[in-house]
Amino acid sequence: MGTYLITGATGGIGLATAELLREHGHDLVLSGRSPERLAAIASRFSASPYGQTQGWTLPRAGGAPANEHVRTVPLDLSEPRRIEAALAVADLPPALDGIIHSAGTSELGRVAEQEAEEWIDQLMVNLVAAAELTRLLLPSLRAGSGHVVFVNSGSGLRANPGWASYAASKHGLKALADALRQEEPGIRVTSVYPGRTATEMQRKVRAQEGEPYDPSDYIAPSTVARAIFGALETPVDAVITDVSVRPRS
Repeated sequence: MGTYLITGATGGIGLATAELLREHGHDLVLSGRSPERLAAIASRFSASPYGQTQGWTLPRAGGAPANEHVRTVPLDLSEPRRIEAALAVADLPPALDGIIHSAGTSELGRVAEQEAEEWIDQLMVNLVAAAELTRLLLPSLRAGSGHVVFVNSGSGLRANPGWASYAASKHGLKALADALRQEEPGIRVTSVYPGRTATEMQRKVRAQEGEPYDPSDYIAPSTVARAIFGALETPVDAVITDVSVRPRS
């Protein structure tokens, strides 16, 4: 079984991916802003039926059991310069089988309306933090011949009116993934481009658009999680570089 670090693990696609990986017995490092929400999710994952294939623990030096199948690392991705200090005290494993970059933020607005702070906030969370976290964890990824999954967006492939700042951050994320794939041939890199998905971020988007939010109108987070899981489970002789997940209607 592998060990995967997931950002945005307290909700949406990140949480759905964490649930699926844990159901298959993988160890998790869950990251999000709220230590309390992370602790609650980790506690839920430690109970049955999660991880039934890993019902044993390795002893620590000194004989105390190590119950570390699910660890938590609170991170504020809006401040990428602080990620290194947070990881330094996080007691992460020396090798990682993968990172799933699922955290994200959006703020709609036309170019004539959005000020610098709105651009900066989205670029920090959606792009710079992903680059910095990947950079810091590259030694662990190299040690584990790992896999980096960037949860992108349809906005990473095209830009529509009112979406310039968000689309710019997601286009940058695609560039990051494409460059990383060529720079690090020992790890696999996948970009996933979901359409509109039933998450709290989508609820916020609909409010900004002045429209009602009905989760049944959108892709379920668990559906995107299955696409991510499929990419992770691809045999090692291949890599799925790009996955678009679109609603049927």
